[in-house]
Amino acid sequence: MNVPADLRYTASHEWIRTEDDGTLTVGITDHAQEALGDLVFIELPVVGRTVAQGEICAVVESVKAASDIYAPVAGTVVAANTTVVAAPETVNADAYACWFYKLKPANLGDVDQLLDADAYTASVGEA
Repeated sequence: MNVPADLRYTASHEWIRTEDDGTLTVGITDHAQEALGDLVFIELPVVGRTVAQGEICAVVESVKAASDIYAPVAGTVVAANTTVVAAPETVNADAYACWFYKLKPANLGDVDQLLDADAYTASVGEA
């Protein structure tokens, strides 16, 4: 299982990268895409939408199941990656290269409360 050390994670399998401008880039983890199987549909939040921490803001569907994607922190959606909508299978090829949306956090400090790579790895039971 690939869990980059420079990212933060949620228990619901989203990865979060803090960008230089303070925005957060959000996607699903390698573990999530593997568990879901071949992705066939992705619905992303609308740019400008304000989300609360833990709010459902996107959906992925695979040949196995549909799964909700949650906001890791409160904030405003500032970008959505239409490339993954057009080609959901690219997430299966490299989950960390295929971001879903970018978020301007209401409080950047909230990111510190998310899981680091070791804690995420422990939460999914893999070493």
